[in-house]
Amino acid sequence: METLEALSRRIATTEELGAIVRTMKSLSAVSIRQYEAAAAALHDYARTVDLALQALLRERARIARAPRPAPGPAVVVVVGSDHGLCGRFNDDIARFACDRLRELDAAGARGRCLAVGARAQARLAALGEPVDAALVLPASVSGLTALAQAVLVQLDAWGGADGLARVLLVHQRRTPEAIAAPHVRQLLPLSPERLRNLAARPWPSRRLPVFTLDPRQLFSTVVRQHLWSVVYRAATESLASEHASRLVAMQAAERNIEEHLEEQRAEFRRRRQEAITGELLDVLTGFEASGGAAPAGLTW
Repeated sequence: METLEALSRRIATTEELGAIVRTMKSLSAVSIRQYEAAAAALHDYARTVDLALQALLRERARIARAPRPAPGPAVVVVVGSDHGLCGRFNDDIARFACDRLRELDAAGARGRCLAVGARAQARLAALGEPVDAALVLPASVSGLTALAQAVLVQLDAWGGADGLARVLLVHQRRTPEAIAAPHVRQLLPLSPERLRNLAARPWPSRRLPVFTLDPRQLFSTVVRQHLWSVVYRAATESLASEHASRLVAMQAAERNIEEHLEEQRAEFRRRRQEAITGELLDVLTGFEASGGAAPAGLTW
């Protein structure tokens, strides 16, 4: 039978675990707001990039023509997490990415896989999908700029002179129906339909912009900024979804800990009462054995 001291230590350990869970829950709630604010702040920057594309396409409409299929490989970028305790977050995104990879295999276009997050890399490997390169997620919003740049640098290294046939970006994001819903977006090539729509969109002011740089070079620079903003937004949405999943997991863990604590405290009170009763009986038995009389009003 567990002693009162051992039970007391178990209660103290459970209380410490509850404090850790509450701290993680608070950090997750703060982090969700942080990454959602970063995604909202990106809106104006992405709008500026779209305006730059629109200005270029109005002057050079032929840029919006459908690109020729590139001979290079297809790439799938999978954004997961570096840490656990977030439910099925990494399992779901890894299985979703595996489905996209198999579709590319069936079409004969499979090339390489870039995993962002150690947990996503491990889950992909467990599912039998090789990962050609991996990146680490930042611990705060300040590291997202470097992460987006690192993704583009890796794509540049794989594309080289031949280019990339197709680049898919797979990540989790929050929706009104779910805190983590897998989503896929084609990063490259750019949608010709979207470019044509940009070119046909009315300019928001009375004066058209003027540029003197080479249109092709300028278009390449603006497209790279567009790709950077897409990767940055995907990372913020994925991290917000990750912390939302962790928040839900911590809330469930907190409820379980509170239930276990109540059971342990009830067991401790019962054991303590039994111990007190046993000590009183020992005192009375010893008193009677020594020839004394039981106190008045106390009966067996």
